[in-house]
Amino acid sequence: MNHNTSSEIVTENHSSSGKKYLLPFILVVSLFFLWGMAHNLDSILIPHLKKACNLNNRQSTLIDTAVFFAYFLMAIPAGVILKKWGYKATMISGLLAFAIGAFLFVPAANNLSYITFLIALFIIGCGLTMLETSANPYAAVLGDPAKATSRLNLAASFNGLAAMVAPMIGGLFILSGKSHTKEQLAAMSAEHRNSYFLEEAASVKTPYITLGIILLVIAVIFYFIHLPEIKTKSIDGEAKGSFFGALRHKHLRWAVVAQFFYVGAQVCVTSFFIRMAQQGGGFDEKTAASYLAIYGFLFTVGRFAGTAILQFVSSNKLLAIYAIISVLLCLVAILGKGSYVVYALGGLGFFMSIMFPTIFALGIDGIGDDTKPGSSWLIMSIVGGAILPFGMGTLIDLYGDHIQLGYSIPLVCFIVVLYFALSGYKMAHKS
Repeated sequence: MNHNTSSEIVTENHSSSGKKYLLPFILVVSLFFLWGMAHNLDSILIPHLKKACNLNNRQSTLIDTAVFFAYFLMAIPAGVILKKWGYKATMISGLLAFAIGAFLFVPAANNLSYITFLIALFIIGCGLTMLETSANPYAAVLGDPAKATSRLNLAASFNGLAAMVAPMIGGLFILSGKSHTKEQLAAMSAEHRNSYFLEEAASVKTPYITLGIILLVIAVIFYFIHLPEIKTKSIDGEAKGSFFGALRHKHLRWAVVAQFFYVGAQVCVTSFFIRMAQQGGGFDEKTAASYLAIYGFLFTVGRFAGTAILQFVSSNKLLAIYAIISVLLCLVAILGKGSYVVYALGGLGFFMSIMFPTIFALGIDGIGDDTKPGSSWLIMSIVGGAILPFGMGTLIDLYGDHIQLGYSIPLVCFIVVLYFALSGYKMAHKS
């Protein structure tokens, strides 16, 4: 994993053919898909482990907390690793950590240990942090800087594809469709109840073992495939940039805030989607999972459509339009009844789709040598996915399991994103 073997390409030289970067870009796109699988399987794990480990709403959101708190803790180390080792070695390290976490699902399920599940998810989160800290800026700088936002949205489209595939796999292999009320569980014998919990937990093993093997194979491919190590270049010829120094860029600071609230909103929407479809739409668990797959499909379509629209509309304007529509859809989810609630969530999938890569690209726009540390700050802001869903689960429990009321949290988040799209990004030339 010695990054010195990689050729170094200075970002100022844009005369190179785009074909030179095609294979590296395809490999990086595979990473976007893989971490999309991890995050969207969490949307299945939350209602599933809620049953298997007999949890309340707030306890079930610790799944999100474990993954996204890892982003917060690992962001600085991942940035240091990226700066010292380069893109390739950081990506391989992320893949290996991701695989270790996936394999830990086996002892967690065998022992019906929620704590072990959380440890496994935390390790997965550490791996994802290294992948995102390296792959997002790598995709952004891998070619013409004028097309950075489009490249990120194209790569992120495959992240969106995972939002459709993961619920399908989870619904097929993880969710049983069986559920029991508290009264029914209490009426069971201790042996029967424990057998039910173990059976539910065991269904996660095969999907996560398979995922772990795939990750190891891809890590090996990355090790043997040549990747160009792209660097920014300062006056003395060395790559510079400091972690705290990057925050002198006001638009980066606002992007970090916007990303915190956006990620929190997305995780809130997906984490409670199945429960919302059951309670608000009246669907059973398996049907709810199929609607989550449709949500993922709309998210994917939104990513590809957004990539096309960005050729004609400035990224900040499109972000503002999508944020306004998302606020309105949240109001429908909170105040609506029946299947319209689920349709509103599906719409959110489409209009949220471009937000992460667009905020990311606007945040690192024009910061030069601070691109790598700036990327670490933007990845660190993903901790919003650890904090806000926990707040949403707490709110839902406080108001008697009122899932719809909980969606007021993402509504506020989209208002913050709207402010960034209208004003925060403008500070790029005032930094």
